[in-house]
Amino acid sequence: MTLAHRLQGLSIERLLGIRRGIEKESLRARPDGTLALTPHPAALGSPLTHPHITTDYSESQLELITGVHGSVESCLDELTRIHQFVYRTLAQAGDERLWVGSMPCGLPTDETIPLGRYGSSNIGRAKSVYRMGLGHRYGRRMQTISGIHYNWSMPGLGNEEHFALIRNFRRHAFLLLTLFGASPAVCPSFVAGRDHGLQRLSEHTLYHPYATSLRMGRLGYQSEAQAQLAVSYNSMESYADSLHDALTRPYPAYEQIGIRNLGGEYNQLATTLLQIENEFYGTIRPKRVIRTGERPLHALRERGVEYIEVRCMDLDPFEPVGINARTIRFLDVFLLHCLLHDSPPDTPQEIAELGRNQHHTAAHGREPGLKLERQGRSVLLADWAHELLEDCVPIAAALDRAHGSRDYTAAVTAAQAALAAPSTLPSARALATIEADFEMRYTAFIRAQSAQTHMHMLALPWAREQQSNFEAMSRVSVLRQRALEVEDTMDFETFRRWYVAEEHLHV
Repeated sequence: MTLAHRLQGLSIERLLGIRRGIEKESLRARPDGTLALTPHPAALGSPLTHPHITTDYSESQLELITGVHGSVESCLDELTRIHQFVYRTLAQAGDERLWVGSMPCGLPTDETIPLGRYGSSNIGRAKSVYRMGLGHRYGRRMQTISGIHYNWSMPGLGNEEHFALIRNFRRHAFLLLTLFGASPAVCPSFVAGRDHGLQRLSEHTLYHPYATSLRMGRLGYQSEAQAQLAVSYNSMESYADSLHDALTRPYPAYEQIGIRNLGGEYNQLATTLLQIENEFYGTIRPKRVIRTGERPLHALRERGVEYIEVRCMDLDPFEPVGINARTIRFLDVFLLHCLLHDSPPDTPQEIAELGRNQHHTAAHGREPGLKLERQGRSVLLADWAHELLEDCVPIAAALDRAHGSRDYTAAVTAAQAALAAPSTLPSARALATIEADFEMRYTAFIRAQSAQTHMHMLALPWAREQQSNFEAMSRVSVLRQRALEVEDTMDFETFRRWYVAEEHLHV
C-alpha cells in the first residue's frame, strides 16, 4: 500500500487524537559552571511522589514532567510553567540555575556526584539503590547527561503498529540526531580518566568538529555489557523475551560487585545484566503506564503498548525550555512517517548496522560526504535524509489540513532548509558560538546561556495563584511520601527480593 493510501486511511479524528508529553532533564549548577551538590530543594516537594518535578540519576539532576496534551502549545505552556516555578524556587533559595546543555557542567570526582534520594520507604530506597548500581556499572559521570524524552500516542494503534513504528524509528533516527543534535563539545571533566577519542578544541573543551550529539555517541549512554544485547523489535513477544533474558541473566562482572558491600550497604538491586527495565538504553521505548508496584515488562505483556517514548533528543541550549514548537511538530510528522511506511522485520545484522550509523552520525553527522549503511549498502547521509524529508511533506500537509494550519508544513520546510545549510544546525551554531564568543570554552557558553535563560524565566508573568498551586502540589507530595513510609511493613531486603523476582515479569 502506498503512503498516499495509508494517509487517506487516517481519519481527521485520529490525527487530532495524537497526544504528547515531555520529560526534560537538567542539572542544577552553580554560577561558576560547576555541579550544585546541595540536596533537592525542599520547596520543590518530594521527588518520589511529585507529579511534575522529580530527579533523574543524581540528586543534582532535575526532571520536569508535563501531563498528556492534545496540542503542542498546551504541552509547551505547561513545561514553561513548571520551569518558572523551579527557577523562582532556586532564586529564592540561593544562586543555582538549570544547566541548559545536554553534556554536563564541570563535574567533581565520580564518587562525589550525589545519588538521588527518595526517603525511607521501600520503593524510595529501591530507587536510590538502583542508582548506586548504575554508578558501579557505568560510572556516575555518564549518568549526568541530560536530554528530552518525548512521549507520543495516537488512537487505534495496537502492538504490531507500535513495533513497526519503532523499527522504522531506529532505522531513521540518524535524521533527528543530524537536525536537532546540540552537543558537539564537552567539558574535559566529563571524560577524566577515560579513553575518549575526542579532539582538543582548547585546554577547556573537547569535541569532534562535525559532531551532532556526543550525548548519543560512544561517550553517552553506552555500555559494554548492553552491547551484547540484540533486542528485537519485531513483536511484543520478541521484545519482551529479549528484555526478560537481560533481566534474569546473571552477569559475572556485576556478580563480582555483589548486592551488598562488606559493610552491609547496598551496591545494586540485582546482579543480572539489567537491574530493572529502565536500565536498558535505547533511542526509543514502548511504554505503558504501570500500576503501583508493577514491573513495566509485566504491564506491557498484560495490557500492550500505550505510547512510545522518544529518547534521543538533546536539550537545545538556544531554547528556554530546551525544545520549541517547531521541533515538536517535526517529531509528530516524523513519527507518523515511521508508522505509515513499510517496516520489515529487523535482524541482528541490521541492529548492529543501526548502532554503527548512530555512532557515526553522533560524532561526524555534519561531515560533508559522510556515508551510512543501509541494508548492507553505503549511502550518503545527506541523500538519505533528503529522501526522508521529501516523504514527510505529504504527512505534514495532512496534519495541517486536520488542524487548519500551516505549522506542520513549516516545520518540515525548516528541516529541509537546515539540512541544506548545515551551519544553521544547532550543533554547528553551538560550536561556532563557543569558538567565536567564549574563547573555545564549552562551559563558558552553556554557563552564559543558562544565566540568560534564568533571567528570561524570572521575567515571565507569574500569577500568585500559579505559585500557590505549585506550593500546594509540593506539600501534598511530601505528605504522600510520608504516608508511603508509614505504610511499609516489609523489611527492605524482603521487598528487594520480591520486586526483582522473575515471576513479576510474567503475565
